[in-house]
Amino acid sequence: MSLGFERAGFTSLLAIDNWQDALTTYAYNRRNAHTLCADISEVSTDEVKRIIGNTAVDVIIGGPPCQGFSVAGKRNVKDVRNSLYKSFVNFVAAFKPKAFVMENVPQILTMGNCSIRDAILSDFMKLGYQITYKILTASDYGVPQNRRRAVFVGLRNTVFAFPDATTETPVTSWQALSDLPEASINDGAPYPCEPLSDFQKAIRQNSNGVYNHDVTIHTAKTQQIIAMVPDGGNYKDLPEELWSTRKVHIAWTRLNSKKPSFTIDCGHNHHFHYSFNRVPTVRESARLQSFPDEFVFLGNKGSQLRQVGNAVPPLMAETIAKSLIPYINV
Repeated sequence: MSLGFERAGFTSLLAIDNWQDALTTYAYNRRNAHTLCADISEVSTDEVKRIIGNTAVDVIIGGPPCQGFSVAGKRNVKDVRNSLYKSFVNFVAAFKPKAFVMENVPQILTMGNCSIRDAILSDFMKLGYQITYKILTASDYGVPQNRRRAVFVGLRNTVFAFPDATTETPVTSWQALSDLPEASINDGAPYPCEPLSDFQKAIRQNSNGVYNHDVTIHTAKTQQIIAMVPDGGNYKDLPEELWSTRKVHIAWTRLNSKKPSFTIDCGHNHHFHYSFNRVPTVRESARLQSFPDEFVFLGNKGSQLRQVGNAVPPLMAETIAKSLIPYINV
């Protein structure tokens, strides 16, 4: 989300996360980055004020851990992680920004018979904010992925209007990935071909080569099973005796080359390239999230995939940020 806001013209003052890998990648990709590795519920606002000095904070952005809300989790309304938004609320109370943007999974709006949503709205309204929320689909904003996320925007003196879709024709998986090769490429290696789509031209800007394209080598049996699944297919395209080889309904799912990607995961190896008999590389996953090629991910491959999968698509964040500027420049 920070990258999208920065590309819209904002300056990031401080990034807080309790996972150092994410902060290391964050700092590597920007100059003069300030980071703090800590649990947000244990960080005092006074400490943050010391770090950023007397700088006024226009916007606070973030996504409290969503595992307690996610479809992939147990969806337990009493999950302790569901209360971490309270720490976000505390930061808004302390810094009194002109606006805040909070992102989470769509289920946050209905969990506990909407009790979590209502608690969030109540807490921010008590601080004097008017809140708008909406489920956004990333592919409406040029992201080659049908990722859906709930976004809350709060303003002090008016109500935020969410931006309309920026594209009528969604970017497909083929348009996002077709210039990247089947095999691994050493970091910094030149592109194997010219851009094959407008998306690829844009995503390559300022990049000096291909990074994070280390291919996962599957067993021969796994490759044989993947090969049975057609472009855009899933486990139902396999012989029925193979349906139970993986115990999740998303298993053996291929990208559809003619459509945006489904929501990518954090590297669980259930989703496969629309053509190649392997899971997407970190760079391919980053493309599907709309990260520019110049953005390099650090850490081991598992960590990189998790970083990409946990992220807010930068293009969607940039659209939100641009729409927010007129409200805070009043």
